[in-house]
Amino acid sequence: MRRLLGTSVSAAALLLSIGCKDAVYTPGSAKSVLGVSMPNVRTAIAARLDSGKSPSWVTADRWKRVNGLYKRFGNAPLWLEPDGVRDRADALLKAIDEAPTHALATDAYPLDSIRKVVNSEQLTKSATAQVLADADVLLTTAYVAYASDMLVGQVNPKSVSQSWFIPAQMHEVDSALVRSLQNASMQQSLAAMAPQDSGYTVLREAFAHYKKIVAAGGWPAVGGSNGAGAGSLRSRLAVEGYLSDTSAAGATDTLSGAIKEFQERHGLAVTGRLSKGTLEALNVPAEERLTQIASNLERMRWLPRSLGSRYIFVNVPAFRLEAYDSGQKKLEMKVVVGSEYQGRSTPVFSDSMEFVVFRPYWNVTPSIAAKEFFPRYGTNLPAGYETYREKGALRIRQRPGDKNSLGLVKFLFPNDFNIYLHDTPAKALFDQAERAASHGCIRLEHPDQLAEFALGWPNDRVEQAMHGSDNRTYTLPKKIPVYIVYFTAYGLDGRLYFSDDIYGRDDALEEEMGDTLTKKSA
Repeated sequence: MRRLLGTSVSAAALLLSIGCKDAVYTPGSAKSVLGVSMPNVRTAIAARLDSGKSPSWVTADRWKRVNGLYKRFGNAPLWLEPDGVRDRADALLKAIDEAPTHALATDAYPLDSIRKVVNSEQLTKSATAQVLADADVLLTTAYVAYASDMLVGQVNPKSVSQSWFIPAQMHEVDSALVRSLQNASMQQSLAAMAPQDSGYTVLREAFAHYKKIVAAGGWPAVGGSNGAGAGSLRSRLAVEGYLSDTSAAGATDTLSGAIKEFQERHGLAVTGRLSKGTLEALNVPAEERLTQIASNLERMRWLPRSLGSRYIFVNVPAFRLEAYDSGQKKLEMKVVVGSEYQGRSTPVFSDSMEFVVFRPYWNVTPSIAAKEFFPRYGTNLPAGYETYREKGALRIRQRPGDKNSLGLVKFLFPNDFNIYLHDTPAKALFDQAERAASHGCIRLEHPDQLAEFALGWPNDRVEQAMHGSDNRTYTLPKKIPVYIVYFTAYGLDGRLYFSDDIYGRDDALEEEMGDTLTKKSA
């Protein structure tokens, strides 16, 4: 999988850079709004906030942010210009109007109610300080809700069983809220709040495309072989864009090529034949693909906008690792991740790689020892294993070497989940399309290449260390952020890819998002 976040920077930094290039807007700098003096408007806004009456659709945390923004700008109107509702408020209303194209639910900031207020005759012809204050506070409340949803997502991943432990960057939300209000181009600032990368663009475009497919009735079911139901197969592939011609004309090679393309973009073995897995993927309803795309748009909003200049990125359902330096992908490889049963799934989290260990011991975890080793072997362990004492407890470890379960090198980024990256002697696993087979840690197809990237060493030095002294630990010159993520739909080279929901996390998220995915995103 190609990188999901492109070269995007943090929301706060992006908005700061925009503010530096363009004219700065200072709320409250005008002398009056629709003939009402600015001091009177400020006083009315202060009184409106002091009343404590927040719109029914805003959360307590967001209402607190609304109050904080007005305090930051001395209770000045943040949206109303000398002539009333103009460009800045229009830009906000347009952004909210387009929120459903990002798979965001607009009932978080009811657009019809807001338009009714800002278009009222009182506001346009006979404004009072109180009317102006009510309108401006309403717009600010909608702004805070929209910006928060776009910057960190509408759904809390902890509420929908996502095993997602990358915390929301709320300090970036606070910074972005302030800085975007100081940008003379509100349209530009609001646009910058969405993830600024090609992967997000692919998903958003796909969301619109699949909505059209669903509206047109979806796609036909497919039969069980290349010969049976060839017409429905061609139609099915054409609807989704894998085959341009739905007629019977066209060689089998063309159909086979379309099947291979479909298989590649759904994480299946690329054979050109209608395997059971291929048929199952073909017969997933268009509505389900639409909701899958929408849920992954939301997941992308959960990620920090800046991953750093040098980092490692693992998408668990895609079984893929990528490493980046200065915005450029330096390597990619297949990985094996945790299996989907008995608590072995790989969680979503981020931490910093600090150490590389060549020819490591595999210290069998107490849980694995208790569940798998001691019941089967007692202390009569297989060749290559030994017991040792640690803080009085009897532990098991596998001695270093070619047959060690961790292979010849492991990469440590200390974390609460005891997850790390490592080599493996079981190379045949990388030939499989489905690679959820570990106890939770991540096995690497090309560990030598990752060692070169992490340590900055040439290949010959890495090879020497992999076949040299046992259990040698090296500290990285600089820590490298590692992101373990979960995306079942993502962009790759401008195209949409799907992965199986190997841990069954999509359904809970899609249910929480509800009508956002279909009805309200029309």
